[in-house]
Amino acid sequence: MKPLESDWKKFRKRVPEWRERYLSGKNTEIVAILTDESRTPTEQFWDAKERMETEAQILKDCLDGHSRSSMFTYMLVMFRHKLIVESDLSEFSDELREQIVSLFERFRAE
Repeated sequence: MKPLESDWKKFRKRVPEWRERYLSGKNTEIVAILTDESRTPTEQFWDAKERMETEAQILKDCLDGHSRSSMFTYMLVMFRHKLIVESDLSEFSDELREQIVSLFERFRAE
């Protein structure tokens, strides 16, 4: 599916905002791991490292190599990983929003 030019422009504008919002939450979670007093410093370190590696892979999957032709796929991946949520889709065309939500619901049901 080739997105509308207006959707592509919104997508490019919003990606940095979505990334920062996502990372703000993930950084808070990682800080909680590093400051969990019920765990040893070694456990804190390795758990935080593992979590950061997981999040780094999610970011690569969601953010590397955007093109207009791949925007729809990237938005599905972002939606799957909760980098974007349904309310983020409200500014996009009805067709794009409906396709993303519908496909995601279908994948989740399988």
